[in-house]
Amino acid sequence: MANEKILLIDDEDDIRTIAHMSLQAVGGFEVLLASGGEEGLKISAREKPDLILLDAMMPGLDGPGTLKRLKSDPECVDIPVVFLTAKAQQMELNELKEMGAEGVLTKPFDPMTLPDQIRPFLPS
Repeated sequence: MANEKILLIDDEDDIRTIAHMSLQAVGGFEVLLASGGEEGLKISAREKPDLILLDAMMPGLDGPGTLKRLKSDPECVDIPVVFLTAKAQQMELNELKEMGAEGVLTKPFDPMTLPDQIRPFLPS
């Protein structure tokens, strides 16, 4: 079986580096990286990842805006999206799920457990 492709969209270099190493080395995933929403949309359309990890707060096209555009694209609508957010209040969590997110993970995350945290959101 081919490695699942995970697209990580986050504007913070450190988060992308740590998550990339975690998902690739610990989880065995193929990892695609984008530093913003627009770049993430282009990669999603081209690569059709199995899962998208999406930062909620980014300059320019933010996480909710990126999610809205992903869910309106027939090619990407079925890709599960899990938000990464530093300030996860219950109201925000519910709003993100209502918008179509499969789940929400909080930052900081444990690099050793991140792969196990996202596995339930991958298509079977």
